[in-house]
Amino acid sequence: MDTELPARIDRLEEQLAHQSLTIDELNEVVARQADLIDALGRKIAALTSQVEELEDAAIPQPAITKPPHY
Repeated sequence: MDTELPARIDRLEEQLAHQSLTIDELNEVVARQADLIDALGRKIAALTSQVEELEDAAIPQPAITKPPHY
């Protein structure tokens, strides 16, 4: 039993080190994805604004007149 304990502790330390590295790598990926999502959101907002401006310029608006019964 005494010889097994140090080996088990070593395995646990190795697993912990690998898991810590994996967590750090995943954290970097999530941070990059969050930045990308923010940038894409800003781009969509800008494109939506441009499309709305083009629609307003392309579609002639009816003149505001009083109805004929006035």
